[in-house]
Amino acid sequence: MADLLVRLYDLPPLAPAVEALGAAGIAVRRAAAAERGSVVEWVRAHGSPGWASECEAAFGRLPLACFVAIESDGAGGKLIGVACYEATCRNFFGPELVDPDRRGRGVGRALLLAALHAMRAEGYAYAIIGWAASVDFYQRAVGAVVIDGSERGIYPATLLR
Repeated sequence: MADLLVRLYDLPPLAPAVEALGAAGIAVRRAAAAERGSVVEWVRAHGSPGWASECEAAFGRLPLACFVAIESDGAGGKLIGVACYEATCRNFFGPELVDPDRRGRGVGRALLLAALHAMRAEGYAYAIIGWAASVDFYQRAVGAVVIDGSERGIYPATLLR
């Protein structure tokens, strides 16, 4: 897997993506500190221990660097997606995870845009999507480009197995 580069000064607008999901009963917002345990455990259960550790790191900075997608279920809401940034390194986006049953609805795109717009607001001109598994998705969603020679990335392979 390779790293990708995204021009934050040329992002698609966030509002239409969030509004479309809102009309379908899905809210995308920055996570709250009190949600840390629930969000991290959801990522561990649906993703991996490494992603859960990165998600925890995103909760350790201010402003919190984690966005969540919550689907209304009548009794409150159900977590269906997460996107973090500055969890692995400065200026890195990820991890991002959407419930497999909710994919294809724009949830991942809205989470991606929310996090990248936050990074732009914090002063970054570019973002790195580390070790992207869905290169085509990121290319379509935000015009990401592959960084040549980045296949190994920054991750210590011996510790992530």
